Amino acid sequence: GIIPAPESSHAVCVAIQEALKCKRDGTKKVIAFNLSGHGHFDMTAYDDYHQGKLQDFEYPKAMVEEAMTHLPKVKL
Repeated sequence: GIIPAPESSHAVCVAIQEALKCKRDGTKKVIAFNLSGHGHFDMTAYDDYHQGKLQDFEYPKAMVEEAMTHLPKVKL
């Protein structure tokens, strides 16, 4: 999981409030928000990076395409 940064947690809260308002009113809308993690909790990865322990990984295109089939169809 991810622990939202303090600034992002406000966006998450408002997105939830908007979704609940839509549910209550019976309306539909696209609700977008930006989520970033809290850097204090990424220290292990930061240390691993500086110690050369991270490995490059190219996610297989077939896996990306397969994952995309699970996304809902959204009208823009």
